[in-house]
Amino acid sequence: MFSSPARPNQTLTLLAVCLGTFMLTIDVMIVIVALPSIHAALHTSLSGEQWTIDAYSLSLAALLLPTGSLADILGRRRVFAAGLALFTASSLLCGIAGSGLELIGFRALQGIGGATVFATSLALLAQTFTGRERATVLGIWGAVITLGLGCAPVLGGLLTELSWRLIFFVNIPVGVAAILMTLTGVQEFRPPGSRRIDLPGGGVFTLGLVALIYGLIESGSAGRGSGRVIIALTVAAAALASFPLIERMRRQPMLDLSLLRKPTFVGGLAAALGMNGSLYAILLYLVIYLQDGLHYPALGTGIRLIVITGSATATTIPAGRLSAHVPVRWLIGPGLCLTGLGLLLMRGLHAGTGWTHLITGFVIAGAGSGLVTPPLASTAVGVVQPQDAGMASGINSTFRQIGIAISVAVLGSIFAARMGGATTATAAGHYASALNEVLLIAACVAFAAGGLALVLIRPKDFRTARAPTASDADVPAASGLANG
Repeated sequence: MFSSPARPNQTLTLLAVCLGTFMLTIDVMIVIVALPSIHAALHTSLSGEQWTIDAYSLSLAALLLPTGSLADILGRRRVFAAGLALFTASSLLCGIAGSGLELIGFRALQGIGGATVFATSLALLAQTFTGRERATVLGIWGAVITLGLGCAPVLGGLLTELSWRLIFFVNIPVGVAAILMTLTGVQEFRPPGSRRIDLPGGGVFTLGLVALIYGLIESGSAGRGSGRVIIALTVAAAALASFPLIERMRRQPMLDLSLLRKPTFVGGLAAALGMNGSLYAILLYLVIYLQDGLHYPALGTGIRLIVITGSATATTIPAGRLSAHVPVRWLIGPGLCLTGLGLLLMRGLHAGTGWTHLITGFVIAGAGSGLVTPPLASTAVGVVQPQDAGMASGINSTFRQIGIAISVAVLGSIFAARMGGATTATAAGHYASALNEVLLIAACVAFAAGGLALVLIRPKDFRTARAPTASDADVPAASGLANG
């Protein structure tokens, strides 16, 4: 009934990819806005809130590259549709979850579906459009991401005011529409010479990440000397240390270690890790402060967060144009430093501080992130051979998710420690003190990443630009998304 069309329907392909991308992009932010309401309804702890974010990020980080290879083996249309179906079904399950543990499990399923969609989105557009058309649709795709990030706080606030479950239910009609468009309009494609799935490498990498995040999150509640924390961190260290050894022995590794000999590629990974590990990780604690510390409703919180996303949107388009004329390190490095400066300007909170104290920091941090996002992908795909572009872009996206997962875990432990002993009378002061401390750490992460980007990203590492050709449809499926 839904066999692959002989020729792709370009309009339906673009709509399917944009709908899927939009759904996944807004999902991250609207969940963050809704977390305090979820906490109140399901009686979750701070570690439960952290896992609600990290279960999704970990699934994305662990599976972006394997699902890209799977799409090239089984067919991009088929895998993209399956990813949409899994994300849509798991959204339904998240919406009917009866406990925090159930929600975390279903969020992990969402992450698997999200990884599949992220890994195939750009490849579907590349196989359908060529030349100037491709440049146009990639611009539309990027605008959809920006639109999703911009409207997510208010949409999340509006839906949460009615019921936090609606933030998941709203994905269902969007997902169903995208699936139908995919099955009726997208042409199947399997590139020749596709990579095999690196099961040993992927398994060890996933084990190491999960153990690391578990140890970091549990250290906040159980203490750093807890037996399970020590075991988890030991397993993480062993698994992550053995990962490069396993990759060296693989004929088709998940991570080609030779890429790490390219300074610009490493600088891009540092920037990706630092960007998501600073501003995007801190959003969770800003939401907690605004809703639990200052007692704003979900909608009021979402409206205030628009200052960040709006500022980012305002600088994203100029940064994209500048990246064609200015060395990208002079956008990425200063952008991360601006982000760090904005985070520092948010500090100085105390029990009587109002939210307006945060505005200047919101604007500057958001503007910094907008400078970083457009040129960041070029530090991956711009320094490798075309046939390695999928892997390189997927690794960069993976580091984005690792950044947010690790930072949410680490900052949460510090935030929880600062909140210890808080009473109703002293809660406002404790929230302010806790946020001041995690803002300082997030700012240091941004500054460090900015410094590394300035030092490591070099114009001479970039390949000579060439006009896109029809054969570019054969790039591996894994793709990089602006945010995750």
